[in-house]
Parts: sequence; structure tokens; C-alpha cells
Amino acid sequence: MRVTSPSQRATGSPATGPAAHAKTFATAALLTFACGMLVLIGYVMVGGFGFFLGLVGTVFGVLWWKDLHGTVFPKDIPAKSLVILAASAAALFGLAVAMA
Repeated sequence: MRVTSPSQRATGSPATGPAAHAKTFATAALLTFACGMLVLIGYVMVGGFGFFLGLVGTVFGVLWWKDLHGTVFPKDIPAKSLVILAASAAALFGLAVAMA
């Protein structure tokens, strides 16, 4: 399933400008942070094997994200996806803090 925004449907080209670049940067930062948190939580819970499981989960998560949006870092990401990613990253951070 490919997600398209209203601007892509109307003009056929992705949005450009500072807002689109800021959302792409936020996506890259949050996705990287969430993947790191997933690996950290796996390591804290199980040790070396948990680290491996976190890496496997990260790879599957990134592949799922790519399948959902067509590319890992889309130029025109829907705000809903960015909010869900931010909430997931915050939840993983909260879990890591609670485990420490």
C-alpha cells in the first residue's frame, strides 16, 4: 500500500520547501532514535541475544516503513506518520528510562 498526500495527487510531484525538508529531517532523526532505542532495550532486557533481536526488529521495522511510504526517507511524509513515529519513539524512550 502506498500512501500519497493530497499535494501528490493534485500535482503529481512531492512537496518542496522548508516545511517538507524539516519533516524529512525529523523523520530521519526519529527513525534513527527509535531504532537505537529498540536495540538498547533488547540489550538491557536479554544481553547479547537481545541486542541481536533488537537489530532484527530494527531491520524489519525499517523495511515495513519503506514498504508503507515507498522510500525510507520520503520527501513528502504525511503528518500522521510523523506523529505516530514521534509517539513510538517517546514510548520506547520511556520504556528505556523505566528499565534503567
